Amino acid sequence: MSEHLIGLLLGTEEDWPTAFEALVERMPAIEHGGETHTFRTERIVNEPFDLRAKPRYELVIDRLGWWYDLAREWIKKAALMDDVYLLNNPFTFQAMEKHSAYCAMMRLGIKVPATWMVPHKTPTTIHRREYMIEKFEHMASKYNVAFELDRVAEEVGYPLYMKPFDGGQWVGVTRIRDDRELHAVYDASGERLMHLQASVENFDVFVRSLSIGAETMVMNFDPDAPMHERYRVEHDFLTPDLGREIVTISRLVNAFFRWDFNSCESLVRGSEVHPIDYANASPDVALTSLHYYFPWAMEALVKWCVFCTVTGRLMAIDQDMRRYFAFGDRDDLSYEDKLREYRRLVDDYFQVEKYEQFCAAALEPLHEIAVEYFESPEFDSLLVDIVRSTFPQHEHEEMVARHRGLLGAWAHDQHAAAR
Repeated sequence: MSEHLIGLLLGTEEDWPTAFEALVERMPAIEHGGETHTFRTERIVNEPFDLRAKPRYELVIDRLGWWYDLAREWIKKAALMDDVYLLNNPFTFQAMEKHSAYCAMMRLGIKVPATWMVPHKTPTTIHRREYMIEKFEHMASKYNVAFELDRVAEEVGYPLYMKPFDGGQWVGVTRIRDDRELHAVYDASGERLMHLQASVENFDVFVRSLSIGAETMVMNFDPDAPMHERYRVEHDFLTPDLGREIVTISRLVNAFFRWDFNSCESLVRGSEVHPIDYANASPDVALTSLHYYFPWAMEALVKWCVFCTVTGRLMAIDQDMRRYFAFGDRDDLSYEDKLREYRRLVDDYFQVEKYEQFCAAALEPLHEIAVEYFESPEFDSLLVDIVRSTFPQHEHEEMVARHRGLLGAWAHDQHAAAR
């Protein structure tokens, strides 16, 4: 018998880890490759570590390394020395911020809006350290040329967005309509290195797609609504062709950067898809955000973790970018041709056919287990606790009822589909 230990490297989250743990705990042993496989989870603590120490985990879901150095260095060691499978790859996550993601997808021919980078308004913190000031001033006087911000903005075109080159959680993202707003926002940006990106005006739908391994959920997203109302419960709001394109782009980003767990934001205007933000390798999976879609995310996460551990899938540390550029650089291929080739590479990377066969053979009971759990008093207690810790007291009753209704609607739809 093989027991597989899945580690959870966490910050402040309690909702999805508790649900994930409950599903794993309920999973029966599965038979695969002539062996019986069982699964456990464990929350990882942060402590001094010997670089030669062998970790007990086969797979780690990392939600901490993007902002906590000790955790990031521990998982990098675990990947380099011990072949621990990581969600997500810490090397590309650290190096490939939104700027790199824009560059890569532009080269692959994806319809990213026009984007410029502009220098910091003020020197970064490191340049203000005493021993660096003289070097910076000398370099800047020789090589940092004066530029006209207004001319850059004219090249991009109004309205536009100013956004941090490495940002997340919508921090520092500002819509700019004219030169007055441009200068005010740029002046306020201080040490942050910023992009100017063209706005996709009069778009038809804002789409957020959440990818977990070989699965993707495409959701209608309203960025102007409060967070708990942004994901709109709508089915078939895109044509099949547009839906497939968005799934392909979402998984292309993940396969290219070696991320298993990421979200992608795209604007659909007419028949065109314009990705605008897709380096979100610690994506929002909060219960109060995803609500109706939360059970799908938890079930998909369990399935992917089980698949990776049982089949011995190895985490890819190197990116192998040239395989993608070989198609992206070809002028004789249309956009549709390139998407078709990318989808082939992506499906191969995520072993989609093998994954689907594995789930059908070994994980068939999981969906019924998930439905039962999300209808249970245990989950309802978690839902109430999370809602009460998220919203102000005067909204508790309303928000508990709202989230119960949305999760109940999901369970109702699962029962209806099973008939």
